[in-house]
Amino acid sequence: MSASVTSRALDLLGAFDPEHRALTLSSLARRAGLPLATAHRLVGELRQWGALARLDSGEYVIGRRLWDLGLLAPVQAGLRQAASPFLHDLYGATLATVHLAVRDGTEVLYIDRLSGHVSVPVVSMIGSRLPMHATGVGKVLLAYAPDDVVAEVLANLTRVTAYTITQPARLLEQIRRVRADGYATTGEEMSLGACSVAVPVRGAGGDVVAGLGIVVPDLRRERARLVSALQVAAQGITRTLTDTTSVQWK
Repeated sequence: MSASVTSRALDLLGAFDPEHRALTLSSLARRAGLPLATAHRLVGELRQWGALARLDSGEYVIGRRLWDLGLLAPVQAGLRQAASPFLHDLYGATLATVHLAVRDGTEVLYIDRLSGHVSVPVVSMIGSRLPMHATGVGKVLLAYAPDDVVAEVLANLTRVTAYTITQPARLLEQIRRVRADGYATTGEEMSLGACSVAVPVRGAGGDVVAGLGIVVPDLRRERARLVSALQVAAQGITRTLTDTTSVQWK
């Protein structure tokens, strides 16, 4: 059965990823598996609607209208709104890069970020996805993920840097410690020169709904202070989510 117009348009949008943020028409057609003429017609319609935009170079990028729609998703609208003041408080207290992330399958999806003043190599961006086993927020989310998700992650421990943990037993021990200690850390496992610490954020029902993290050059002296600041912020987000849910159901 031939693909519908909708599925072809979605294939074009799906051709973009963190490594392919700007694509030529021919690249779009190739990555979407579509004839060039079909891609040209659909790209024109997507551009007219605002789903795609065309750069001066001739390449296409995701359009603003898709971003506006994405902000309406419940995980964005509710969680980001509840977390925003606490992210700003964390940033003000540390001047470090602050992350808010959720689990998307076996990856970490970053839904908010404030960039720090200190020059630290940070690869995450809002909307980007990174491996769970190599990030602080990822380890936190992995510690509370279903068993099948943990098993799939453990079976695919790709090496990102020389410090990335690729031994399943070692990672399992780390996520056990996350449950016991209440926080996770990384040391140059996602990018050289960057360490992170993260804590879980719980929703109104008590389940872990997000990871809240900070990226710094070194954790040896600041770990206790950063963990404390993160936990206070996470508790504040949980209270806000709980209060919001209570108001909605009254």
